[in-house]
Amino acid sequence: MAQGGKFQEVTEEFRTVVAGRSNIIDAVVPPLAFLLLNALLGFTVASWGSLAIAAALAVLRLIRGQTLGYALGGLATTAFAILAARLSNQAEGYFLPNLISGGLTTVVCLISVMVGRPLVALTSHLARDWPLGWYWHPQVRPAYSEVTLAWAIFFALRLVLQWLLFREAQAAVLGVLSVVMGWPATIVLLVLSYLYGTWRLKNLAGPSVEEFKKDAAAPWEGQQRGF
Repeated sequence: MAQGGKFQEVTEEFRTVVAGRSNIIDAVVPPLAFLLLNALLGFTVASWGSLAIAAALAVLRLIRGQTLGYALGGLATTAFAILAARLSNQAEGYFLPNLISGGLTTVVCLISVMVGRPLVALTSHLARDWPLGWYWHPQVRPAYSEVTLAWAIFFALRLVLQWLLFREAQAAVLGVLSVVMGWPATIVLLVLSYLYGTWRLKNLAGPSVEEFKKDAAAPWEGQQRGF
């Protein structure tokens, strides 16, 4: 496939998977506001300011008739982050929930591969509604296990960097790192996962989703698009 065609394929697949999941603003704006307000006006103003912005986003979505799930999740996450910061009595505590979730995600990724049920396969199943049994096929599952291990490495490296900055009380740098290695880095990770995953599926020469549904015999054409 030509380079332009591959780019179009990745773009279309990305839209298919994340369509309607406009939670980037809800996840990014409150911590950015906290970071800026903390630098300019101090911890107390930053706490109330970021919480007010998270609440405003929820109200805005309510007025527009949009899905409240992500906005309410962002509000709850912001409130928990502020509580953690106040209990730790330091601005870095605001980012403590990110460290906890990053650690849990790393562990879940590793355990899922160990038990033969890679996390990336489960997330793909939820997003695409492909038969779960297809993901466990011996000529399909290795692709998802390898990508899940890559996810584990990514989250582990991010966790280590965040922990070092947290320990050194570098709130400003920690905030910037949390934002940059949040959605922007996650989008890059998803694109690379798709490119490697589709390439790996072709090399494994397993059945496509449709061939699996029809219980077709080998040799298979294989999955040509989607991961």
